[in-house]
Amino acid sequence: EREYERNGERYQLLRWAQTAFRDLRVVPPGTGIVHQVNLEFLATVVTDVPDPRGGGSRIAYPDTLVGTDSHTTMINALGVLGYGVGGIEAEAVLLGQPLYQPMPRIVGVRLHGELPHGSTATDLVLMVTQLLRAHGVVGAFVEFAGDGLAGLALADRATISNMSPEFGATSTIFPIDDETLAYLRLTGRPAERLALVEAYAKEQGLWREPGPGPEFDEILELDLASVDPSVAGPRRPQDRVPLTALRDNFRTNFPDGLLALNEETVEATRPHGGEVEASSAESFPASDPPSFAASDARDEAPVEAVPGPARGPAVDDHHYRPVTLELDGQRLSIQTGAVAIAAITSCTNTSNPTVMIGAGLLARNAIARGLTVAPTVKTSLAPGSKAVTGYLEAAGLMAPLATLGFALAGYGCTTCIGNSGPLDAPIAQAIEENDLVVAAVLSGNRNFEGRIHPLARASYLASPPLVVAFALAGRVDIDLTLEPLGRGSDGRPVMLADIWPAPEEIRRVIGTSIDPELFRRTYAVVFDGDERWQALPIPDGDRYAWDANSTYIAKPSFFDGLSPEAAPVRDIEGGRVLAMLGDSVTTDHISPAGSIAAWSPAGKWLQERGVGPLDFNSYGARRGHHEVMVRGTFGNIRLRNRLAAEGKEGPWTVHLPDGDEAFIYDAAMRYQAEGTPLLVIAGREYGSGSSRDWAAKGTMLLGVRAVLAESFERIHRSNLVGMGVLPLQFQPGESAASLGLTGRESYTIHGLADDLSPRKRLTVVARVDDADGGGERRFETIARLDGPIDVGYYQHGGILPAVLRRIAADS
Repeated sequence: EREYERNGERYQLLRWAQTAFRDLRVVPPGTGIVHQVNLEFLATVVTDVPDPRGGGSRIAYPDTLVGTDSHTTMINALGVLGYGVGGIEAEAVLLGQPLYQPMPRIVGVRLHGELPHGSTATDLVLMVTQLLRAHGVVGAFVEFAGDGLAGLALADRATISNMSPEFGATSTIFPIDDETLAYLRLTGRPAERLALVEAYAKEQGLWREPGPGPEFDEILELDLASVDPSVAGPRRPQDRVPLTALRDNFRTNFPDGLLALNEETVEATRPHGGEVEASSAESFPASDPPSFAASDARDEAPVEAVPGPARGPAVDDHHYRPVTLELDGQRLSIQTGAVAIAAITSCTNTSNPTVMIGAGLLARNAIARGLTVAPTVKTSLAPGSKAVTGYLEAAGLMAPLATLGFALAGYGCTTCIGNSGPLDAPIAQAIEENDLVVAAVLSGNRNFEGRIHPLARASYLASPPLVVAFALAGRVDIDLTLEPLGRGSDGRPVMLADIWPAPEEIRRVIGTSIDPELFRRTYAVVFDGDERWQALPIPDGDRYAWDANSTYIAKPSFFDGLSPEAAPVRDIEGGRVLAMLGDSVTTDHISPAGSIAAWSPAGKWLQERGVGPLDFNSYGARRGHHEVMVRGTFGNIRLRNRLAAEGKEGPWTVHLPDGDEAFIYDAAMRYQAEGTPLLVIAGREYGSGSSRDWAAKGTMLLGVRAVLAESFERIHRSNLVGMGVLPLQFQPGESAASLGLTGRESYTIHGLADDLSPRKRLTVVARVDDADGGGERRFETIARLDGPIDVGYYQHGGILPAVLRRIAADS
């Protein structure tokens, strides 16, 4: 009810669209994540159509996919070429515009050996992400090969392909082989389809044969036996941390408040609600008192655990001081390092039965030993499709997951995209008032600052079984290979190795709980939707009727004043810097998708229209209204704009030359009123992360004419061009720091008006205000208009104005 109450307007628009346009089908809400639905149902791998020349024959060709989400690459696991593009490009494709792709370099990854016991596909993809991000594959196609593929299930391959954006590749292709056919068979595809895929792949040289595989432009080798259990964080998916190093990783990143353990602090760390001898106090997170209650687990014995070395509780001579709080009549503790959010979420992992069944078995084993999750940990389960809950229920594992708090929250991205919802008020208050650094642990693909939750300053990516384990431990400043998760109902310490399910048991459960009929039942009604979807009123007409009072959907202003002919491109003169940023600025920094703060420009705008904070919803839910989204641009609470006061984070800047501090949105509107063009200056990997077209749309609406960075992520660069914003790149070896730029100069960009060509060198002149000593700096930059098409789009003011002018001219 709440979902439809909040999103009814958007859903009505989709219902109208599928009736107003030919060949548009909508998978209704509550069904799953699009990438998992693609993988489990929609992909054909090889498509066949009647031969237009007649004669009754058919033509077969490879399936392809273009998606407006960067994780579209998940489909590559099936051997289907597909990748994410900006929404702007996709809209142009829908209007008949070709999708252009420069010939990429092909980077091969040759796999050897097998994954060791205890390591999962999540551990593998985190290692791959670290490896390929270090090697540099931005804009490349990655292709996997080698005999190690023989033991890599299709779902494991999908986990790797899904995270292509995290290591920067355009796509991550796997060859078609017997495992591809086995997955198509498991997910209920018809036998004729399997036969066509096999025959076509073998005829066309797409079938994987034994041996090292094809030749590539570049080749990397990876021994699967070297993959160890790990997480990634606390801020970037490429920052892999072995499980054994996590405690030190967290404490190195967040040293403030770390205390040496002594008699006084032993007493302080004793959990409320139970007596524990001082010698083992360090074994327990202060927020997770051990339970000595009788187990409410099922009667049968837990599955066999993976054998491990005999280990007892490890001595830890440091800790963070706990803070007490009252929650539902209980006196609890929380401290820096505590797990505030534990979420099994995202198609990256919920599409993989091995790790999902593993999480359920670990939960069952934990309950059998009497372990519980502390009330201070917010837990959730959000699979990528209904097939997942189908096989978890068949295996009897939904109940133990729910007992530990991992009850079904819905089908969708949820916590992975920042929609975890608020923490309990006493917990949030304790975190804010005591400046605690708490963590989110999730089975997602991104953990950028401020993305998962505004109060979770540390975020770690982990496999679903490890998410459950960290929820039980209650903290991330812990070595789970040496320290216990807690004490069981018998009073003895319980190690992770004691409850980790054996691979043989996982395979047995998969074999008895997953079959083709499960997927056929799930997807037989995939386009129908529930009764709420079917009951939605559908607007009439072939033109959408805009509601001027809506705060969710509005007619966008992108085409206001659009002329039949493009105006000549002119040099940018007298520009000012709106934001001076560092490295790895993500699209989450530029255009957050999560919660809207009441004090923010977007929050104020909503309140002025009678929308209270409880009904703000999220930026992601309000992408249909440009007035909200432009006010949220550069609105991430963890944004570090070097023009703002030192150490100040959030959507702040200064208006120049007077130096008045203001919200970035307010300063941009003031510059627009003054007729001042704007720039953004940044470091490496600008625009990494989601293929969020609003990161470019909002930038344009703020009046930003150019973004000058050391390097760009592929999709965001394309989106900037698509919105008529010039991506400029420093020359190799140069940066804002090396050129002595402060961002307080005024900027002129020469060379745009004359013979603009792909990757043209443009001269930038930065003039220092007289009040700051005067003078100027000249330097060359590269216009990242990478081909003639980019140049044409930029000269039209963006891709959609170019397409609309073409359509108008043709008509």
